[in-house]
Amino acid sequence: MAFSSSMRGGRRRKFKSEINVVPYIDVMLVLLIIFMAVPANEAPSVVNLPRAEKSALPPDSYIQISVQPENRLSIGVHGKNRTGMDDVADRSALLQRLQALHDENPDYPVLIAGDRESKYEDVILLISEAKKMGINRVGLATK
Repeated sequence: MAFSSSMRGGRRRKFKSEINVVPYIDVMLVLLIIFMAVPANEAPSVVNLPRAEKSALPPDSYIQISVQPENRLSIGVHGKNRTGMDDVADRSALLQRLQALHDENPDYPVLIAGDRESKYEDVILLISEAKKMGINRVGLATK
C-alpha cells in the first residue's frame, strides 16, 4: 500500500507558515487614496481663526490704523492728548500719514485694527510696511 501512494504523485504537501501580505497592501493603498482624495474636496479658503484672549492691556498712547472692507482706511493717534481717526484715500496716503505720525511720536506703538470682513492680505502688508519704516512695535487689535 505504501507503494501505491507513491504512484499517485509521490509528493507530500508542505504547509506554508507564511502570511500573505498582498491583500493587506491592497487595502492600505485603497485607504491611502481615500484619505488623499477626501480633504481635497473641502474648501481650502475657509479658515476659522480662533479668538484671542487679551494678553496685556493696550498702551495708553498709540497710533491706530483701521482697515475696513472695500479698502476703507483710517489712521489716528490715541493717547492722553489726542483722540480721533482721519480717513485716507488710499494706501500711499496712509503710509505717508503713518510716517508723519511716527516722526512726531517715535515711541508710540502701532495697533492695526482689521475688520473681520477685510482682506487678511491688507493687514499683513500694513504690518510689513510699518516694519520697513522702522516701527518695531506693531500689534493687532482684538476684541
